[in-house]
Amino acid sequence: MKKIIIYVISIVLFVSCKVEPKEINFGHDACHYCKMTIVDKPYASEIVNSKGKVYMYDAIECMLKNLEDENLDAKMYLVFDFKNPNQFINALEAYYVISDKIKSPMGENLAAFNSKSSSEKFIENNGGKLYNWDEIKNHFKSYE
Repeated sequence: MKKIIIYVISIVLFVSCKVEPKEINFGHDACHYCKMTIVDKPYASEIVNSKGKVYMYDAIECMLKNLEDENLDAKMYLVFDFKNPNQFINALEAYYVISDKIKSPMGENLAAFNSKSSSEKFIENNGGKLYNWDEIKNHFKSYE
């Protein structure tokens, strides 16, 4: 009987620590960094840590600023594609644009794109500057 209890507890602990994204309940969930309600899907982002804890953000800039303030033991960085915000994309592989034509919730004019070509097309039509993951992290690190 003791072995069964240990086995069941082990299964529960293992299942509860899945490192995977969590669906954002837009209009209800709050940003981990600024505490605003997350409402604008194209700008939302998440970090999932090694224990499966999910940190949700209303804007990519909140996620980036939080990286400087808090050790989150991040295993996944996720953003939405600005042009097709139906599912998360890997933030480490995304392309980022800062443009006056982007009205992100925290006013940093930042959005993520799934491909370099779509981000370059956006810049061609709207202006702005292109960044990769390391560049956008450094931009916000030096920004403060």
